[in-house]
Amino acid sequence: MSETATGRAHDVVLRHIENSLRSGELKLGDRLPGERALAEQFGISRASVRDAIRSLEVLGVLRSATGSGPNSGTIVVSDPSSALGVALRMHVASHHLPVNDVVEARIMMETWSLEHAAAAPWTPDQLDDARRLLDAMDDDALPSQIFTLLDAQFHVALSALAGNVVVSTMMESLREAIRGYIDDAVTRRGGWDAAVHVLREHHRGIFEAVEARDGERSARLVREHIEWFYRQAL
Repeated sequence: MSETATGRAHDVVLRHIENSLRSGELKLGDRLPGERALAEQFGISRASVRDAIRSLEVLGVLRSATGSGPNSGTIVVSDPSSALGVALRMHVASHHLPVNDVVEARIMMETWSLEHAAAAPWTPDQLDDARRLLDAMDDDALPSQIFTLLDAQFHVALSALAGNVVVSTMMESLREAIRGYIDDAVTRRGGWDAAVHVLREHHRGIFEAVEARDGERSARLVREHIEWFYRQAL
């Protein structure tokens, strides 16, 4: 089969799965038929089916596992932030997406999220994840890489209160795209012991403003926090 024909066969499987998801024929947690069954259904090679499934795994739409049992086979999942994070990280590494532009985009989305969270219909219980992350970051024994991971999760948890899943997904992806650069910069520049105390103070202030539903103050504090951190790190 030629490269063009293989590409068309690959696209047939992708379009079928997309249409099935859109129509509701396929739902999260559903299992796809095996490679052989799909190949026979569309009259294409198993290699073309395999390529299509791998593409959807990279996109965070499917998860494949060998063996037997409830977690085996190819299952419909949804993990868009992971897929977007990988794609953005590669483009940042290629210097097509400058780190400073990623930071600026993050500031725009996060300030918008915290402003809108003030009027969003979340309950105090929904703050629990952010509160637990805040408390976990108080541990003086945390390595900087673990702290920055918890830091990223804390910001995403607060931004999620706005209720916009697209913004939350993009936020998580942007953080993932440059986390390696941040960890490298923190290690290279030193002075982490002093910086971490400032970060904790910033986090507490932001959390308290969000908890009080003060959108203007939340947005201002998070902008100042992000700008301060990246001035230190980059």
